[in-house]
Amino acid sequence: MGRPSGFLDFAKTSNGDVAPEVRITNFDEFHTYLEDKARREQAARCMNCGVPMCQSAIKLAGMVTGCPLHNFIPEWNDALYQGQYDMAAWRLLKTSSFPEFTGRVCPALCEKACNCGNIPCGNADDKEQLGSVTIHDNELYIIEHAFESGYMKPQVPKIRSGKKVAVIGSGPAGLAVADLLNRRGHNVTVYEREDKVGGLLMYGIPNMKLDKKIVDRRVELMKAEGVEFVTNADVGNNVKAEDILKDFDAVALCCGAKKGRPLAAAGADAKGVMFAVDFLTKVTKTVIANEGKSNADLEKALSKNFGIDVAGKDVIVLGGGDTGNDCTGSSIRLGCKSVTQIEMMPCPPVERAANNPWPQWPKVLKTDYGAEESIYKFGHDPRVYKTTIKEVFQKDGKVCGVKTVQVEFRDGKLCEIEGSEKELPADLILIAAGFLGAEDYTMKAFGTEIAPRNTVATAAPDKYKTNVEKVFTAGDMHRGQSLVVWAIAEGRECAREIDEYLMGYSNL
Repeated sequence: MGRPSGFLDFAKTSNGDVAPEVRITNFDEFHTYLEDKARREQAARCMNCGVPMCQSAIKLAGMVTGCPLHNFIPEWNDALYQGQYDMAAWRLLKTSSFPEFTGRVCPALCEKACNCGNIPCGNADDKEQLGSVTIHDNELYIIEHAFESGYMKPQVPKIRSGKKVAVIGSGPAGLAVADLLNRRGHNVTVYEREDKVGGLLMYGIPNMKLDKKIVDRRVELMKAEGVEFVTNADVGNNVKAEDILKDFDAVALCCGAKKGRPLAAAGADAKGVMFAVDFLTKVTKTVIANEGKSNADLEKALSKNFGIDVAGKDVIVLGGGDTGNDCTGSSIRLGCKSVTQIEMMPCPPVERAANNPWPQWPKVLKTDYGAEESIYKFGHDPRVYKTTIKEVFQKDGKVCGVKTVQVEFRDGKLCEIEGSEKELPADLILIAAGFLGAEDYTMKAFGTEIAPRNTVATAAPDKYKTNVEKVFTAGDMHRGQSLVVWAIAEGRECAREIDEYLMGYSNL
């Protein structure tokens, strides 16, 4: 710990955001960053705790807290404070495959477990000085400095094992598997069914949260290191699973959990009802294909190429999570007339409840960028709680409105509240109500057992080998819908298990 009094000397200062009135005019990343001196001061706030809760994913009262990657957080915070940027990057990359992704989109489980965030440890007057270390922002600064300084160079293995590994899916889990096994010296080929590499990172997360140039930058680095990528390769459809099994010594299934939860309401078959992930994919494809164009031009291209009209339309988003928020932000940028985000669960408390103590993940109300932009644009919070869609109204087969109803849980069952029905105008309904597991055609093509949650079954949650010889799995396809950081963690662990399978031991 370079500065023992750092957490008292410097107030917590996080990266900022571009003002809503400015950022909604484009699909650019909207965070602002601290200068070097200020960032190093934030790193100085790390106390190098005797028990650093931030760096280990541990289970407390049924909830996991801390970093799933087991990042050496106090070490690289100290190196950053000292200005030892290469040392900081070296220690960060020891456990984290893609800090440039998690530094942008991870909800920072580490920060919620930070000892500095345990406010009751100080006096009332100290609260402004306390608050968790800005681990998430420090991580992003370290990796971006490493790219800018030239520290991030291709590391081509000096010796190849002669073993061939196929990775099916190029999301965060698949990329993590490929990265580690390539570094080990195996020959890795990644198959991606879309036209671009990245999976969820490319088409599931909007450009304003993760610029696709950042994904491309990492992919190009991996290519230079020897990883081969094959796009438009839908294994189980236009690429045969039996050919993959014949040509490779091991296979990792990392196809995600993209099977959306459908809307169970009368009239849900109307044109204009679509899954959020499909909407976000088409929006991102439009943004990429029309770089530099105005939002109005993007909306016209989206309408022309995909038949999705947003400008001047009333949009309903079903689901109050991150994906729903992304749909809200995207719809505002595309010029919607109104947006309403419907959430079945009750509004979370503003502060931690007594049964949700530190260092558990805080189940409290947060107002993310999409809601902030709606408040600016339309003058009100778009979120409606304890509500669901009961019926979709149609005109000529197209959505023209919805009937909502308030709901509550009684004896563990979701029940409607009598007399709470309400009608809302709607031209586009985006379903962001979670997922029902992986699309099963790839699992069936390889003959793997399917777990109850419609994921690939393995012997245990921390095991990655399937019932099929030389076939492994990782990420959402294994654990169900989760965070990018968990997908990367699973990909790394899966890579080690594959390496042991191929070589009889592993030094990963």
